[in-house]
Amino acid sequence: MNYNGRRFVSIENTENGEVSSKTIFDYIQEGKIISGTYSGGEIVKGILVGVIMEDSCLEFRYNHVNNKNEIRGRQCISTPEILPDGRVRLYENWKWLDSEATEGNSIIEEISI
Repeated sequence: MNYNGRRFVSIENTENGEVSSKTIFDYIQEGKIISGTYSGGEIVKGILVGVIMEDSCLEFRYNHVNNKNEIRGRQCISTPEILPDGRVRLYENWKWLDSEATEGNSIIEEISI
């Protein structure tokens, strides 16, 4: 699967997350390395970088500035699912990289362009 040029939107998130249905993710793939940007909703500007693992899951680190001017970061493992129409859905298990280190789950889904 190639993620290059794919665009995703959050369709579900736990309460302690900051992304929403207004947050758009744009992915770039170079070999097994994934990078990208995201913004919208509470997120003013975000970047991500990660790798595609042997089991096809994605391992990421996210960092962003929210609308309170706070810098937030998290680590994430995303499990892909190919939808019947060929789009990708990612099931994400993540953990904030701050003193609280709370965990959460979210789902992002590819937007048809």
